[in-house]
Amino acid sequence: MSAGDWKDLFKAACEGDLALVRYHVEAGVSLNHAHPEFYSTPLVGAILAGQEAVALYMLDHGADPNLRSEFDNLTPLEAARRGGLRQLEVRLLELGARDTHPWVQALRQWLPGSRQARP
Repeated sequence: MSAGDWKDLFKAACEGDLALVRYHVEAGVSLNHAHPEFYSTPLVGAILAGQEAVALYMLDHGADPNLRSEFDNLTPLEAARRGGLRQLEVRLLELGARDTHPWVQALRQWLPGSRQARP
């Protein structure tokens, strides 16, 4: 997939312009591209802007639920929790988003059988 007009996709995602996001997805613009100027992902950008419908659409069309946005230093799950987007949080977990919350990491170290390699 092409990075295409990634900046326009990113802007549309953050503004909640689902029609324009859909246009770019159908044109083959990658949802998993972090532009070298921004180091941010369209999914995390949409989530932080509170654009839950756009984020759900992107997840349903191939956005990686575990791809960290380097600029924001957040995964999609962390961003959804920060924004209180519970429906999105549930969907991310259904899609296999890994919970990287510090408390979860600490518990994994102490719970029996939790020292196994994680995907």
